[in-house]
Amino acid sequence: MHRFPYKLYLVVSEAGCRRNYLTVVEEAILGGVDIVQLREKNINEEDYLCKALRLKEITDRYQVPLIINDSPEVARKAQAFGVHVGNEDRSPTAIRNTWNDCRSIGYSIEYLGQLNNKETAAADCLGISPVFATPTKSNTVTEWGLEGVRAIRQRTAKPLVAIGGLHAGNAAAVIKAGADCIAVVSAICAADDPRAAAYQLKNIILKS
Repeated sequence: MHRFPYKLYLVVSEAGCRRNYLTVVEEAILGGVDIVQLREKNINEEDYLCKALRLKEITDRYQVPLIINDSPEVARKAQAFGVHVGNEDRSPTAIRNTWNDCRSIGYSIEYLGQLNNKETAAADCLGISPVFATPTKSNTVTEWGLEGVRAIRQRTAKPLVAIGGLHAGNAAAVIKAGADCIAVVSAICAADDPRAAAYQLKNIILKS
């Protein structure tokens, strides 16, 4: 199993940011974000790749891994650190077979039965999605809550990335429930001061 040392994970889209998404990401990294995922929906591959390459200039500058959501093709072309997929995307096993040097495959867990399948075994980390209801994810299968995080933690040693409705007020409880990493969208992207928001979250995580 690959090492996953990241504690604060930013999921970013251009539409989800109050300011320019590149500025938000750079400020968030300066505040303590360890890893960044670009998640763009309803966009063609060419435009997705252009955004990924612009973002990678920033993440490379700070030696922060870049993950691409849903699209292994864009991730490979951008030479990203890895990719994150769900149940309706290209499977982790298929990605392993076609992208040998992919350094990180994240896989969203939406029900407990997934923990025993070959796709979970092929993934480097598991996204617990969502922990709490959130408008950024409308096709929710399971809202896990803290008990769900605990249940998953008891069943796997894989790194767990918790996402969905997370913010400074509940991040500590989610870490204590068994998550290794907190992933956020609006808690940083919609903040007046993304650097300060990231700094606050990172310190909460480290103290939990």
